[in-house]
Amino acid sequence: MQGSARRAGAMTDVHRRFLQLLMTHGALEEWDVQRLQKHCHEVHGSNAPEEKLEDFITTINSVLESLYIEIKKGVTEDDGRPIYALVNLATTPISKMASDFAENELDLFRKALELIVDSETGFASSTNILNLVDQLKGKRMRKKEAEQVLQKFVQNKWLIEKEGEFTLHSRTILEMGQHIRETYPDAVKICDICHGLLIQGQSCDTCGIRMHLPCVAKYFQSNPEPRCPHCNDYWPHRVPEVFDPQKEPETGVSKSNRKSLRSRQH
Repeated sequence: MQGSARRAGAMTDVHRRFLQLLMTHGALEEWDVQRLQKHCHEVHGSNAPEEKLEDFITTINSVLESLYIEIKKGVTEDDGRPIYALVNLATTPISKMASDFAENELDLFRKALELIVDSETGFASSTNILNLVDQLKGKRMRKKEAEQVLQKFVQNKWLIEKEGEFTLHSRTILEMGQHIRETYPDAVKICDICHGLLIQGQSCDTCGIRMHLPCVAKYFQSNPEPRCPHCNDYWPHRVPEVFDPQKEPETGVSKSNRKSLRSRQH
């Protein structure tokens, strides 16, 4: 970090505008981040050459370092799309959400988080989450209200909903990874390949090791007979494809992200 900070250039209006827009989103996939950088450069860059994205982020992080904030890069757990999130390193993860959510809403998030981390699949059903509404701290919450709060967590990129089940957004994993490891030491799952926190993934039927889907894809790439890296038994799951950013660059960009980006850029 320090070495990269020394090599970083000076912050310009291009960087400042980019940072301001990223703050409004919290997290964006790489394709959106590249378009955002291009937009900011067109608005403020005049004749200056456009930096490589990695160098551009390093320049911003060199300034944010003293504020205990960092733009972190990760990948989505389902298919390995690169994602960037603005992470506050100074406060405890859930307390960062306090300005946007009431006490009972934060407690609902904690309970959803615990169910997700504790599950075998990395998902918690809306039914199981809503059944805990009577146990929430703070003001009493009806189930209908709780459903709306869960949607608010989705809109703010803390949770993802798929067919009535909830899992953690990549932003949450980037921001709260260490907190989750420390808070749920007996329930957390770790990827055998990258050793990162694992919420969704595949596991070996024989020895039980787990791997992120993108790690599975890369580890078994071009391998017609995939075997477990730990026990060497046949890997019992379908091996997903490695994410290819050149294949279809907008595949991972949601319509809501594109619409939101357009409205905030102008």
